[in-house]
Amino acid sequence: MADPMRIRANVVGDSTEVKVLMSHEMETGQRKDASGKVIPAWFIQNVTATWNGKTVLAAQWGPAISKNPFMSFKFKGGAKGDKVVITWTDNRGDKRTDEATIA
Repeated sequence: MADPMRIRANVVGDSTEVKVLMSHEMETGQRKDASGKVIPAWFIQNVTATWNGKTVLAAQWGPAISKNPFMSFKFKGGAKGDKVVITWTDNRGDKRTDEATIA
C-alpha cells in the first residue's frame, strides 16, 4: 500500500480549500527499464473527495499525471472541525483513503 496522503484543508471565506499530495509512482506504460523491457502502466484512475458524506470532487485520471501528484481544489461550505476524505483507486485495483480535519 502507498504512503499516506498529505492533506490540508482550510476554511477560506465561505469555501474550503483542500490541498493533497499523493504518493504514487504513476508509470505511463511507455518507459523501458535498463534491460529494454517496457515498464507496465500503473497510475491513479479515480480520485474522489467527500465532505460530510457528500461528494465534492470526482476525477478520472490517466497515465499523463506526474509521479506523486499534487491536487488543489475548493468547494462551497465546510466548517472548522469537519472531515474531508480523499480516496484514490489505481489501474491495478490498489486503493488508498485518508482524511483531514478542516482547520
